[in-house]
Amino acid sequence: MTGTEPVNLAGILLIDKPEGPTSMRAVERVRRAAGGVRCGHAGTLDPLATGLLVIALGPFTRMLESLMGGAKRYETVIDLTAFTTTDDREGEPTRVHPPRPPTEAEIERALEAFRGSIMQAPPAFSAVKIGGRRAYDLARRNLARPEQEPAPAPAPRGAFVHELLMRDYRWPLLALDIHCAKGFYVRSLARDLGRALRTGGHCRTIRRTFSAPFSIADAIPLDSLPGSITQSSLIQLPAPPGSA
Repeated sequence: MTGTEPVNLAGILLIDKPEGPTSMRAVERVRRAAGGVRCGHAGTLDPLATGLLVIALGPFTRMLESLMGGAKRYETVIDLTAFTTTDDREGEPTRVHPPRPPTEAEIERALEAFRGSIMQAPPAFSAVKIGGRRAYDLARRNLARPEQEPAPAPAPRGAFVHELLMRDYRWPLLALDIHCAKGFYVRSLARDLGRALRTGGHCRTIRRTFSAPFSIADAIPLDSLPGSITQSSLIQLPAPPGSA
């Protein structure tokens, strides 16, 4: 593709996002490689999270809302020694010293409460809106001005967990596999599980491996993105409404 050719790319690109860049930074890299075509992603990954980022190009950006609604799969490693302000290892820790580590049986019993339909409060540092403002803006204000009345925290909301499996446990690290519906927060699970176990709980790592109907197996590492994306690089779905 040369600089004189029209930009008319249309389709889906699957990116394997590394730790560090935001989801929007990854989208910007794709937009540049696509010659400036309109792009958007179907579900944010935090900077410390890795894995599948579904990016729509051109008229397929009209499908983003429906693409966001699919089931997701995550792998996470939870550190049970501390809670943090962000519910991941980026935040300030509050150490917890339980009298003894929980057993696998105790963890399995606690996990049962997080399967199926649950109520879950999003992390304080999240993009949900509270009174028209992002929760992370309010959380930063609370930290910067502790003398003021604290801004409200995100309210609990419904979520659904299809499957929640313990993959490995070696105190203090617990590895879980999660199959969930849209709107589930892995960081909230780490926090709430820690409370249930009377330990700490924050995410050491988070990796998204599936966002229906797409798999991480078909994704391109962000650092391997070619300098110029062509139509042959994109996944084709039925044309979105209004694209004719």
